[in-house]
Amino acid sequence: MTARVDLNGAVRPARLRIPRAVRSPLAIIGIVVAVAWLLIAILAPVIAPFDPIKPVGDRLAAPGGQHLMGTDTLGRDVFSRVIFGAQTSIPLSLLLVLLSMTLGSVLGAIAGYFGRVVDEVIMRITDLVFTFPTIILAMVIAAVLGPSLQNAVIAMLIVTWPSYARVMRSLVISLRTREFVLADRLLGASPWRVLGKDILPNVAGSILVLATLDVGTAILLLSGLSYLGLGAIPPTAEWGSMIAVGTQNMDEWWIAVFPGLAILTVVLAVNFIGDALRDALDPYTAGTARAA
Repeated sequence: MTARVDLNGAVRPARLRIPRAVRSPLAIIGIVVAVAWLLIAILAPVIAPFDPIKPVGDRLAAPGGQHLMGTDTLGRDVFSRVIFGAQTSIPLSLLLVLLSMTLGSVLGAIAGYFGRVVDEVIMRITDLVFTFPTIILAMVIAAVLGPSLQNAVIAMLIVTWPSYARVMRSLVISLRTREFVLADRLLGASPWRVLGKDILPNVAGSILVLATLDVGTAILLLSGLSYLGLGAIPPTAEWGSMIAVGTQNMDEWWIAVFPGLAILTVVLAVNFIGDALRDALDPYTAGTARAA
C-alpha cells in the first residue's frame, strides 16, 4: 500500500483496491463457499458428531433425528462421512494441483526458453500424454499401481502436468524475445535468473488462474477414480466411494446425493474464483470490466 497526495497537498494512505471482478457476486459466493469447505476440512474432527468409519445407528436410516443425512449400508453416519470426506478430497486435490503446476511449469519453462532438442523432447512427451483421454489414462495407471489414494494422486499427476507445460512454454516463448529479457541476458544474467526474475512474474497470473480452475477438475478426477474402486480403500470416507455405494442402493437416495452435492458445491466455488481471477489478471478482460 503506497501513499498518495490529494489536491490540498496532504499525504493520505492509499486504499487497497480490490479488482471489480473479484468483487462480483459469483466471486464472493465462490470465496465464501471455498473458505467454508476449507474450515470444514480442518475442523472435521470437531464438527462431525460421529466416527465416520464405525456403525452408529440402524442401517439405511433416512435423514432425520440424530442423523441429519441418514446412515449408509453399514449404519455409519453419512453427515460425518461427508465432513471427513472433505478432509480427504480437498487437501489431496490441492496437493495434486500444486505438484502438477510445479512440475509442468518447470518443464514448460525449460522447453520454451532453451528450445531445440530440449523443447522437442518435452513437447513430444506431452503430446504422448495428450494422445489418451485423461480419465482413461489415469484409470490405467491407477490400476497398474494398485488401488489407494496415494496411487490415485500419482496417476492424476502423470496425466495433468502436460497442460501446465504447454501453457508455460507458450508464455515463455512469447516473452523470451522481449526487450527487458534480452537486456538482462546481454548484461550476463544466467538463464535461471532470467526465468525467475523477468519471465516468471509476468506469467504467474495465467498459471495461477489455470491452477485454480484445475482444483475442481482434480476433485472430480479423484472422486471418479474412487468411484471406480481405484482410489480410496474402504472404510476411508471419500466422496467418490460414497457415491459408488449410493448407486448400489438407489432407493436410499441420501447415500449418494449428499456427497454429490459436496462435490458440486466445491467445484462450482473454485470455478467461480478461477473465473474472477482470470478476469482480474487478464489485462483485456480487466479493461473491459473497468469500462463497464
